[in-house]
Amino acid sequence: MKISRHKKVHRYLSFYSNNYGFRQPYQVLIDGTFCYAALKNKFNIKEHMPKYLDAEVKLLTTPCVIIETESLGHTVFGAMIIVKQFAIHRCGHTGKPVPGSVCLKSMLGSENSSRYIIATQDRELQRAAREIPGTPLIYLHQKAPTLEHPSAASERIAQIQNQAKFHVSKEAGNLLTSLKKQKLGISTTDTQEQRKKKKNKGPNPLSCKKKKKKSSVETVKQGVIKKSRKRKRVKVAEHVKEHLINKAKEHCNTN
Repeated sequence: MKISRHKKVHRYLSFYSNNYGFRQPYQVLIDGTFCYAALKNKFNIKEHMPKYLDAEVKLLTTPCVIIETESLGHTVFGAMIIVKQFAIHRCGHTGKPVPGSVCLKSMLGSENSSRYIIATQDRELQRAAREIPGTPLIYLHQKAPTLEHPSAASERIAQIQNQAKFHVSKEAGNLLTSLKKQKLGISTTDTQEQRKKKKNKGPNPLSCKKKKKKSSVETVKQGVIKKSRKRKRVKVAEHVKEHLINKAKEHCNTN
């Protein structure tokens, strides 16, 4: 199970690196809900997150997340201590703190241009992260961290970008045809005619039935039939032969 899980993680991270430019060390934004779940399930974020992603990571949080955990009191005291262990990223809400989910949404923006990975158990924040293309999402499933499959929005934008990269424009196509005519003397009509001309192909040898070898019994039967069709010579008696010869001699003498 561990091998298949690590393969999925590598595949998802390579998707984000190839299509959205993610590079190591990965920046992981963590909120209070993720820290609370980690404490409850005895998951050491600093130790196990780099092992799970198999890469260098920067564990980050924001002042708004810390203020939110402090305001919730002793019920999330352990989560507050864990959150304060991470590097603090300036969010621009100095003097006017906002809830942690709102703060992290503003950090992502509309395109996640800073390439953050969001680690949260907040369902609303998870839904918002899925709608932003190129936003990896991590959550805890009991004691196991889970990097979610790229969202539909991320896959759609990646597909559009790949089509734009490999699509040949009309101007480039016209330039290629003109170069073919000038240097190689090839026109589009010639290539179309070559495509239309198709040689008659023989039958597929795999679909043809193999010829059956004639058995020895059949060959013997055919030999017998052929021998029976030969003309038989009629044997004439010797006295008849002598009689015919004498008559022939008499006929010659009279003449």
